[in-house]
Formats: sequence, C-alpha cells, structure tokens
Amino acid sequence: MNGFRLVGMPMGTGMLVGMALIVLGVVAAAYGLLPGRGGERASIGSVVPPEDAPLTQAHWVQIALVGVALVVDVMKAATLGFVTPGMRAEYSLSASAVALLPLSGLTGTTIGSIIWGRLADIYGRRASILLAAVMFVGTSICGAMPSFSWNIVMCFMMGLAAGGMLPVANALLAEIMPTKHRGWCLVLLGGVGTIGGYFATSELSALLQPHFGWRIMWLVGFPTGLLLVILSPLLPESARFLLEMGRIEEAAQTLARYGALIVLDRGPKATPATAIRANVQRPPDSGAGLGIALTLAALAWGLINFGVLLWLPSALMAEGRSVGAASTLIAGSALLAIPTVAAATYLYSLWSTKGVLILSIGITVLGLMAALLRNYSALSFVSNPLLSVSLLVVGTSAVISILMPYAAESYPVKQRGRAAGWFAGCSKVGGVMAQGMAALAMVPAFGLAAGMIAIPTVVSLLLVAMFGHETRGRDLRELEAKAATL
Repeated sequence: MNGFRLVGMPMGTGMLVGMALIVLGVVAAAYGLLPGRGGERASIGSVVPPEDAPLTQAHWVQIALVGVALVVDVMKAATLGFVTPGMRAEYSLSASAVALLPLSGLTGTTIGSIIWGRLADIYGRRASILLAAVMFVGTSICGAMPSFSWNIVMCFMMGLAAGGMLPVANALLAEIMPTKHRGWCLVLLGGVGTIGGYFATSELSALLQPHFGWRIMWLVGFPTGLLLVILSPLLPESARFLLEMGRIEEAAQTLARYGALIVLDRGPKATPATAIRANVQRPPDSGAGLGIALTLAALAWGLINFGVLLWLPSALMAEGRSVGAASTLIAGSALLAIPTVAAATYLYSLWSTKGVLILSIGITVLGLMAALLRNYSALSFVSNPLLSVSLLVVGTSAVISILMPYAAESYPVKQRGRAAGWFAGCSKVGGVMAQGMAALAMVPAFGLAAGMIAIPTVVSLLLVAMFGHETRGRDLRELEAKAATL
C-alpha cells in the first residue's frame, strides 16, 4: 500500500479520455435540460398562489430538498480547507504554492455564481440545480488526479458548479414560498446550509481521512451529487418561471401541488377561476443605488471572511500569542454564528428586512473599526481582540444569511436568478482578492486591512439606508411592481 499517494504517476490515456467524456457529458446534460417554450405568455394579471397559501406538506418537502442541496453545495467549498494539509505534504508544496488551490476554487465559484444566475433565468431554477449536481458528480474525479496542476484545474471546475447553487436556491424558494413564510425560510435555510455543510465536511474528514487520505474528500462529491440527481423528481420548477416561458399547463400543475387554484386571465376571454394570472408589467432593471449597495456589501463580506478573519491568527501570533490561544479565541467567537443566524431569521421575518440588513452591516463596521483601533487605543476593551473578532463574526454571519434572500425578494422574476448570482459572485470576488494577496505574499497589516475594508462597508450601509426597501410580508407581485418603478 502507498497510502493512496498518486504523486508522480502519469496521466494515462484512459484518464484523459475519461475527463473528456466528463466535459461532453456535462454539455449533453445542459442541452437536455434546456427548456422549450410553451405557448404565448399570458399578458394580463399576476400569479396569485402560492402567495396567500398556508404551508403544505409539499412546501416542507421543498424546504428539506433545498436544505440538502445547500449542505452539499457548501461541502464543496469547505473541503478545500480539509484537503490542503494532506495535499501540501504529498506534493511538497510551499504555503504560497498551495494557496493556488483555494484561489482556483474561489475564482471558479465567482464565475459560476454569475453564470448559474443567468442559467437560472434561461434554463429555470430546477434545471440549473440539476446541472450543478451533474458537475458535482463529474468533478469528483479530482480525487484521482496525480499532479497538483490537475487538481487546480478540477478545483476550478468544481467551483463553477458550486458557485450558483445558493443564489439559484434562493430564487426558487422565493417563488415557491407563501409571503408570510418566505423571509424566515430563506434566511434560515441559508444559515443551516452553511453550518450543516461545514459540520458534515468536518465529520466526514474526521471519519474518512485517517483511513483513506485527503483524496477521499474529493471523491465524496460523487455520492452527494448523485443524491441530488436521485431526489430531483421531488423538486418542481418555479411556476413563475414556467409562466414566463409560456408553459401555462406546467405552471398550473406545479401550483396544484401546493393546493392552489389558479386563473388564467386573458381579458374578455378569461377562463373560469382555475388558471394563472400573469404579470401585468414588464419588469425593468431594479435601482442602481440598491444594486451598488448590495455589491459593496458582498465584496466587503468576501474580503472579511476570506481575508481579515483568515489573517487574524498570524496577526495574533505576531503579537506574541500562542497558536492555541489564537485558535481558542477564534473558535469561541465562531460559536456566535449559530445564535446570530437564529436572531437574523427572527428579525428578518418579524421586524424589518431592510432594518436587519442595515443593523448587520453596522455591526460589521463596528468590528472593522475595533480592529483598526486596537493598537491605537488606551481602552482595554477596544485593545482586546475578542471584541473585534466577535463583532466581525456576528456581523458577517448575519450579512451573508440575509444578502441572498433580500436580493431574491428585491428583483423581478426575469432578473432574479442573475441578480442573486451577481451578488453571490461579488462575495467570492472579495475572497479571490484576499487569496490572491496571500499567494503573492502581499497580506497587509491586520489593522490596516480592516480600515481599508471599512470604507466600502460604510458606503454600502449608507446606500442601503437610502435606496433599500422593505420586503417583509410583502407579496412578490407588489415587490415586482415596485421594481418596475425604480
């Protein structure tokens, strides 16, 4: 036995042919999932159900399925941290060289978020999720790559698939869930997906890596991706998307799964109260002010999550603290993420969506300012790193759990996927920038980095306050009508 070490082995013809077949298979799957258009889109009225419907068993099934999809999605990114040590040892890599792996993965998720957001508006929400699952299965071959360079390539492809799952899932759920349940469901599922994904990855790593090495963590992508494909018959397409494509009968059948009666209104020839009413207004782009605000908030989150918080251990050790003390401080602060998601869910659904987003960005700003002032303040509570780390963890955990749901609610059906994908991509751009600086050994001082990131964060806070709008308890029809006036 060689301990599952493949370094130095050649890329055989069979492996190269297999990789080519994976690419062809993904292309074939994409073609097969491309939806056809139905009849002409209904031109009068708006989709009424399931806006006013209660939660049904069908809703709970969709919540569970999307939750599984988000956990699987987060596992792909979380795996990077668990394979890096073993990969570095097997390939004899330096710290800057191994940083190319997360850089490649984050670059893939950035591009994937934008691409998948557009695919969701062309292919549909369900088809985009299935295509990502197919790519998860194919890119699991990364675990059999003998060279580090091939791992980088496959990691990029894995990132392409993983990047769009969260925004597409938010778009799908926003269009399925009844109004009074939409807010808490979107926020809670985002948090559960993140926490569950990291928990599942850490548990699988502890269980499998001691026996099979780091490569098993890539190979886990095969059964988890296959699970999503197997469960796909239980995942319906958004009725709003189907209506937009002119697939009236399919939209009616989808809404019927939620106990909804629907009416197709075509003016004087309106049918009985059994079909759909489509959107009166053709929704244009949403406001530029809100778009800039959410873009800056997403960029700042990526810089903090993949930059400031990752650079913190080195900064603390440079101040004379031990590795154990630094790790204990960060781990203790990270526990705040769980109650933060719960609080954000509660406030988002029962207080104010705009208000809780402003509050979350504000807490993040306070954390950045506390980090900046640590070395310039005589006050002990400011100089204590626990304050800045706790504020940053609470603020960023709330921001990322709210950002995608708020974007999904704020944009009309024809732009919902690409808007959510854009903001998800921007959050990864911050990570790409941070990892790029790490790969080039250009990491700034901790306080300086926090101060620089505080500038766009404050601007985003002001823009949300100026241009943001309340979405809590408001019908998607009403929000889309508002978007038409921006």
